[in-house]
Amino acid sequence: MTSTVNQMIGSADLGSGNGLIPVEYATQIIQDAPKQSVIMSRARTVRMSTKTRTQPVLDSKPIAYWVGGETGLKQTTKMKWSGLTITAEELAAIVPIPEAVLDDAGIPLWPEIMPRLTAAIGLKVDQAALFGTDKPASFPDGIVTQATTKKNTLTAGKDLAADVATMGQKLAEQGFAMNGFAAQPGLRWQLIGLRNTNGTPIYTPSLSAEAPSTLYGFPLNEVNNGAWDPTKAMLIGADWSNFVVGLRQDITFKMLDQAVITDDDGKVILNLAQQDCVAMRVTFRVGFQIANPINDVQADASKRFPAYVLAPAASVLPSSLDNSGTPVADAGEEEKTAETTTKTTTKGK
Repeated sequence: MTSTVNQMIGSADLGSGNGLIPVEYATQIIQDAPKQSVIMSRARTVRMSTKTRTQPVLDSKPIAYWVGGETGLKQTTKMKWSGLTITAEELAAIVPIPEAVLDDAGIPLWPEIMPRLTAAIGLKVDQAALFGTDKPASFPDGIVTQATTKKNTLTAGKDLAADVATMGQKLAEQGFAMNGFAAQPGLRWQLIGLRNTNGTPIYTPSLSAEAPSTLYGFPLNEVNNGAWDPTKAMLIGADWSNFVVGLRQDITFKMLDQAVITDDDGKVILNLAQQDCVAMRVTFRVGFQIANPINDVQADASKRFPAYVLAPAASVLPSSLDNSGTPVADAGEEEKTAETTTKTTTKGK
């Protein structure tokens, strides 16, 4: 009689989901850290006590005149101001969760949700202020949009260090002092290793999370919260004191359990009390404006703007590759090849 020696109980014999082999679930979530708003950290911040705030902006300066002779007449002059209106607009969101889900969740959900809501608000503020994306009607056109309209743009070339220096020079010629940068994600890796004519690094990476990196000694923030549009800009250099964020109400969280959630037509979508749900509501009231005050260098408002944009080069295939990825000679190489071929043919004759 043949012995049976190949029988054993394996994991398949215990079945799936019957509790004989317990499944361990981690209580930590693999995720990126919530990002902060760059506009909120770079722009000038003012507190608003009402929905609207009018900020005086200097429009014209007084002029002094030489007096002709001992009995000459002294001339008159004046100053002029305009009002820059900042209107607080509301950002809000509601996150409803059934109470049963909260009870059964393996981790506390609200502490995970709150920083993400704060980051979502920062994303909207940066999108509206930098590029004018989904902006309220009271907000001005985005910084990049207005800089492009004023022709305050420079297409990136081969020397990034020289491009940044040119941006600062052009802005100074309009009467503004560049004092900081906002950049596309990953630009710092293009800046590492760049030196000025004295061999000194122009870019200094940050050694702590609290302090930004510096470019030519001025703070540089990468906009890594999803608001940056790399097709429109690589870098913004600006006199950030002329960009004003008005805070009417800080980010506020409130728990709801007796409310109803409706659609645009008033139809009730969720009744929190009746359906045993709770919801977290976040609200934030903020305004934004751009000042373009007269200065001693450029009196014409149409010829000045407090920001300069480094725009990406046109999106084309690299000159060394064709559509199939096969290396090809660029125009200069083709000219050199043609010239060499001509000389060789002439010499052969």
